[in-house]
Amino acid sequence: MSPQEPREPASRAPDPRTARTKARLRESLLAECADKPLAEVSVSAVVRGAQVGRATFYLHYEDLTALAVDACADVVHAAVDALHTWQTGPGSLPPARPPAALAAFLADAADRAPLYRTLLLPGGGGPLGDRLHRELRARAHAERTAAGAPHSDLVASAVAATFTGVLADWLHGAVPADPAALADHLWRLLLALHRAV
Repeated sequence: MSPQEPREPASRAPDPRTARTKARLRESLLAECADKPLAEVSVSAVVRGAQVGRATFYLHYEDLTALAVDACADVVHAAVDALHTWQTGPGSLPPARPPAALAAFLADAADRAPLYRTLLLPGGGGPLGDRLHRELRARAHAERTAAGAPHSDLVASAVAATFTGVLADWLHGAVPADPAALADHLWRLLLALHRAV
């Protein structure tokens, strides 16, 4: 590059103050939702708990739903990881029994059911459901494609829809089961979908 050419701007590292503020807002929201649904939580209560101004809240989030989805992002990653903890390398075959991490994830989800029910609607809709479906589908599609398995698009969609829908219906009380039993049922359903085509 000659001295006259403009330099490309360097990518900036995340601002630690922003990260701390958003973390405080997430923690405050989760504390507020511990005993009431999101619909009964106010921005005022969240900013008071986070000890930030209302303008600061709107600098980072459009509304409480956006904050709630951000606060629950970890549950999406935990769900995806729980379904894949059995993998030891490319081409490894899934075990007949679900990984222990799946039941542990479901037990944790049950503890936060009031908040998750607000974001994950019956059938798997809602902002958390959309995100969970998208990430599960992408992971399943990538794995089937890498393994050379047929119908990656179809099976990835079926796996993501099944897991998200059953999880949502269980959290809403439509599927009676304890976390360990649900993990076993879900695992067998997902294996059947992978083997169906």
